[in-house]
Amino acid sequence: MNPKLELVFSDEKGKIYNFPGLRPAGMKAGRFFELDVKSMLKLPGSSELFLLPGRCPVGWNDSDKSVSLACDPYNSSQSPVFAVAAFIPPGYTLTHHAAYEEREAKTQLPLFAYGACAFYKGDFYVSAVQVDKGDRHDERFLHMEEVYRGVASYKKLFPKNRLVPHLANCATVNGCANAKNFFLGRMEAPVPISPVCNAQCQGCISLQPDGRDFPATQERIRFVPTAEEIAELVTCHFEREEDPIVSFGQGCEGEPTIQNDVIEKAIRLIRRETSKGLINVNTNASRPDALAKLFDAGLTNVRVSTNSVREPYYSLYYQPKGYSFKEVAASVDVAKKHGGFVSMNYLSMPGFTDSQDEFEAFCDFIEAHQVDMVQWRNLNYDPIRYFRDLKLEGKAQNLLGMDRVIVQVKERFPGLLSGYFNPKKSQMKNKTLT
Repeated sequence: MNPKLELVFSDEKGKIYNFPGLRPAGMKAGRFFELDVKSMLKLPGSSELFLLPGRCPVGWNDSDKSVSLACDPYNSSQSPVFAVAAFIPPGYTLTHHAAYEEREAKTQLPLFAYGACAFYKGDFYVSAVQVDKGDRHDERFLHMEEVYRGVASYKKLFPKNRLVPHLANCATVNGCANAKNFFLGRMEAPVPISPVCNAQCQGCISLQPDGRDFPATQERIRFVPTAEEIAELVTCHFEREEDPIVSFGQGCEGEPTIQNDVIEKAIRLIRRETSKGLINVNTNASRPDALAKLFDAGLTNVRVSTNSVREPYYSLYYQPKGYSFKEVAASVDVAKKHGGFVSMNYLSMPGFTDSQDEFEAFCDFIEAHQVDMVQWRNLNYDPIRYFRDLKLEGKAQNLLGMDRVIVQVKERFPGLLSGYFNPKKSQMKNKTLT
């Protein structure tokens, strides 16, 4: 008999078991789907397995019916079991969420992405596709002893620069790969700049309002750095990295273009010292006029974050204050008018992103606004709560599949870059991420 995928579950102590009595299910929009090993990946390095409290795992029995596993099949005491999800590293996009039924789920899941996982031939597998082979967030290249040496070196070089201790906390406490890379002198330099925001994203990782039943995963920056503080760190990084990028707009801040005057001055200071490198802003693209000024100063790239290109679903998730999706589209047009490179940071949610309606709308947006790249990033949010927030609970239909959507977007737009990370200048020039 050919081996088959086996369901995995966790006991109360967090020990994970495989259970051949049920085939694992994947979930989209609260619906359960059969998983196929041919469309799964062996669990990548740096992945983690999470126990989902108050949630029973769901699988398929021999009668092809979905059933929840409430009690430990290996323990006669009928002790409860819990669903298990895979949290995968950057560069991989989920195609299904872990399948579960809420039993005593009194709180929302923390801000992670919960991939469907299974056991097969002695290994764990996850329902995902690899979209970027870049090693920028590969923990094998982010040795902490070297990061600590980099932190010490930067503190000695720039003792009064407030960004150094902030980024040091990001690297050594929050585990931010971008901050680690900065202190290692490689890849992309992150520059958080804005303590405030003009949106209240449901899944904001740096600030959640009081009363929410889950916390932000990291602390937001509490000061606005000066242009001089920014410029001295960026020029130093540009000297160390062969093909560098600097990005304003990080997970530990609000909307960077609110501080466009500081960014504009910093860009001009950087360009007085060097013409090397790309200058990028990761933004919600709410302020097209501010973006135009930044391009006039020397901005080269913009990464626009969105969960959807359809106004109702964008607004329900982003909860914008004083702008709408019209400004987002206008910002993309401003960037293209100024010769900028535009990436869409497409926060993907299986069951929504791979719906026929969203796929067609996204393709129309790419064509209408001449987008240069799509970054297929997992939206770190409770997969059940998301559809409740978007008022789509129980309404998912005409699903194409995330793997099919990614392939079809690339086929429809052959000149479009498709990946995960902000591209280097050499990758933009060669139109390839490999």
